[in-house]
Amino acid sequence: MKFNQRVRSVQKKNNSLLCIGLDPDMSKIPVKLKRSRDPLYEFCKSIIYATCDLVCAYKLNLAFFEVQGSKGWDAMQKLRRLIPESVLCIGDGKRGDIGNTAEMYATGLLDDLGFDAVTVNPYMGSDSVLPFLEDSSKGAFVLTLTSNEGARDFQYLASGRKPLYQHVISRVLQWNRKGNCGLVVGATRPVDLRMVRRMAPELPILIPGIGAQGGDLKASVRNGCTKKSDLALINVGRTILYASNKPDFQEAARASARHMRDSMNEFRSTSSG
Repeated sequence: MKFNQRVRSVQKKNNSLLCIGLDPDMSKIPVKLKRSRDPLYEFCKSIIYATCDLVCAYKLNLAFFEVQGSKGWDAMQKLRRLIPESVLCIGDGKRGDIGNTAEMYATGLLDDLGFDAVTVNPYMGSDSVLPFLEDSSKGAFVLTLTSNEGARDFQYLASGRKPLYQHVISRVLQWNRKGNCGLVVGATRPVDLRMVRRMAPELPILIPGIGAQGGDLKASVRNGCTKKSDLALINVGRTILYASNKPDFQEAARASARHMRDSMNEFRSTSSG
């Protein structure tokens, strides 16, 4: 099955747009887990066990694992094996380099670690992205319009009659020959998100920035979904991961995730109605 078809299938089966961002910050995880032999793994495992029936995807932020060296890499490998096949697993590394280097990144993340999709940076052009698109069952979410303040440094620069980010969308649509391209658009850009969806009516859009970054959930659902009320993967991280730092952190994470999932479904239902 092509990756983009799988996104639609998983969201329908799981009845969820929620993607949980696994960004395990050692300074924030419960004290009890900090004393364990593998705190990153134990913390993320607990979150996955508490929420895997509520999500369509998990997004592992590679930086939070890589900073721990070999222990972090080992934890990431174990977590990838732990996540059920019924849920998508995205490696968030924002890779982007010349062709032969991109090929190594693609092999490492998609083949060796087994991620279903990765985030990639298109700044260096097609040869930095295409190696991630060789296998139609694996996806690449291309940075398009990000949620951070610095996005305006380049992403809105006029090129011809369009801002740069719209040129990125046009190029991604050309790269989508195997049906496995997606876009990354921040939840803090709700008006632009509507434009992105109009330009790319059938591409999955990964939407970070809900919660701590201040993105609007309702606008993200309504502007990011297709006419079938799907293909928006709305990422929530810290709001769920750190709903509590006490022994009840699993229960608190589940309650937060359920609330997010149900709110998304309510907004997509009223929108389609």
